Amino acid sequence: MVITTEEELQKLKDIGRLCAVAVETMAKALEPGITTRELDIIGRKVLEDNGAQSAPEFCYEFPGATCISVNEEVAHGIPGDRRIEAGDLVNIDVSAVKDGFFGDTGSSFAVPPVSKQIEKLCRDGRRALWTGLQQVKTGKPIAGIGNAIGAFAAKNRYTLIGNLASHGVGRSLHEEPKEISTWPDPDETRIMEEGLVFTIEPFLSLGGTWAEDGGNGDPWTLYSDPRAPTVQYEHTIVVTRNGPIILTLPN
Repeated sequence: MVITTEEELQKLKDIGRLCAVAVETMAKALEPGITTRELDIIGRKVLEDNGAQSAPEFCYEFPGATCISVNEEVAHGIPGDRRIEAGDLVNIDVSAVKDGFFGDTGSSFAVPPVSKQIEKLCRDGRRALWTGLQQVKTGKPIAGIGNAIGAFAAKNRYTLIGNLASHGVGRSLHEEPKEISTWPDPDETRIMEEGLVFTIEPFLSLGGTWAEDGGNGDPWTLYSDPRAPTVQYEHTIVVTRNGPIILTLPN
């Protein structure tokens, strides 16, 4: 989507903020003993009380309002009876639709106590996202995002999940520009235009390079290959000549 009116921008800000508030509210409830289904109910309430609908349910009939991935799960974890334990690494990904406009955001959270290595992974996951955000500006190459994040990961001895890409969003959950790599991609030649809307969501890992299904009959949940702690931090943004407008902030 390319924004052309102030009304479009405001509607995207509205749904982006709601997605961020849902993540924030779920994170505040994250503690040992709570189930991922209970967390999902909290996120659903935030969305539906404000006139929004879960995008994974709306678009793909996903079996939950939000995606909650724990430890070995990298993405698209189904909410259920799994109880959160101390030391868990939990990713909460919320996307939603309101008035025909979509937002998408996510964050990873470590449930204390955790190792210094996991604390650093979370901190550096946020830094990887911000490294990508700093490349956003009208007229700049989309490839600059993946190149910058890739250089950050390599310098800090991390890997990136190489088949979970960022994507255009706005009037649908996944739209053009499709498959925006958050790793160096020599085939990426597209240029960012004014008003373009997309996500940036690097998956930073302590060794994982690919996401695959678990071969357990669950068609949704993805796991890292090789298995390794992995974090994801995501914002939806609008490209401007002054840099990105971040749509998925809670206030």
